[in-house]
Amino acid sequence: MNRLTPLAAVLAATTALAGVVQAQELRMTIWSANEAHLAVFNEIADSFTADRPEVSVTFESLPFASYTTTLTTQIAGGNPPDLAWILERTAADFVNSGILAPLNEAFTSAEGFDYGDMIEKPTDLWRVDGELYAVPFSTSPLAIFANTDLIEAAGARTPAELIEAGEWTWENAMATAAKVAEGDKDGIIVRDFNYQTWQNLAAIWRGWGAEPWSADGDTCTFAAPEMVEAMTFLHDAIFQDGALPGPGESVDFFAGDAAMSITQISRASLLPKGDEAFAWDLVPLPAGPAGEYSVIGQAAIGVFQDSPNADLAVDFLAHMTNPDNSAKLAQFFPPIRQSLLNAETLGATNPLLTPEMIEAVVVQGIAKGEVLPVHEGYSEIQQLVRAELDALWQPEANVEEVLGAVCQSIQPLL
Repeated sequence: MNRLTPLAAVLAATTALAGVVQAQELRMTIWSANEAHLAVFNEIADSFTADRPEVSVTFESLPFASYTTTLTTQIAGGNPPDLAWILERTAADFVNSGILAPLNEAFTSAEGFDYGDMIEKPTDLWRVDGELYAVPFSTSPLAIFANTDLIEAAGARTPAELIEAGEWTWENAMATAAKVAEGDKDGIIVRDFNYQTWQNLAAIWRGWGAEPWSADGDTCTFAAPEMVEAMTFLHDAIFQDGALPGPGESVDFFAGDAAMSITQISRASLLPKGDEAFAWDLVPLPAGPAGEYSVIGQAAIGVFQDSPNADLAVDFLAHMTNPDNSAKLAQFFPPIRQSLLNAETLGATNPLLTPEMIEAVVVQGIAKGEVLPVHEGYSEIQQLVRAELDALWQPEANVEEVLGAVCQSIQPLL
């Protein structure tokens, strides 16, 4: 019978212990390579691993344009990340697919998470039968940045003046934009639209109560009267009034080249400083014929339940989105926590915004906003709609006919 020497016994015991405490590597895909974003993410990760020396967290930055395609390719290839950012437009595909880990039980029992602090309405998109499958860490209302220097120089009414007069409507906003566009600058830009990302036009058409499909997702409503009226208004603003840059024109509001831009508050970091700076304002979207409204974009984080580190990944997600860390993320990503949705908290991390801007645009926008259009199979639907809408971006287009063709094209997918 072989006997271990005392030293060998110690080594054997150490080896056995080392085998129990194995390194665990968490990988999370994101679509930002912004150094400031990564600094906050890594700070949060470091606080999670501080008492877990066997754990490491890596953030994998993927290009935004191909983000979802790359992520789904990883999943199909059997190499999914442990956690991933998910765009609101693909929420239905991910949440209904069964590949995300449920979160309710872990989050309600996580120390310091405060599950009830999350506002319920902005989480609706990420739930099935009450179960939460991803945490919306960024819920950002679409709003309008305005270059008041350009507007005043053109002799037009500023958004602030229109708001004070109770006349902040799309009709008056486009009139201001068209007035500025009479000179050598442009009117209003729908950022990231570029006559391709049509869903961003929801920031306009929802003022008419228009939607691309019915609430249950079964019926195309692009050809409904509300959408026809909204898109006719938009078409006239582009091709008759010159209030928006036309197809193929590249205009940058933040370079001082346009009167207004529809975008999210995180873009405030692009505002020029020094000699290039201009006077600006941030205001809610104008009212349309259907009244006042708010549109929000969202990004959530989910855990893939087939990950060998799924339980650990859920723990990290709870840590990343707890009140303290949500406050850190709030400088870039508006949270859905009631305790953080106030001018004092958000103002501390967004010093460029006044308390009035934060209350009117962020707090009220999140409280009453509806998410951008979503549907299962969104990627295919999005491509078909974009292809059909190409015919709309011509001066002599028949708006009603084009929108009818959109419905004929996508109805089989609905």
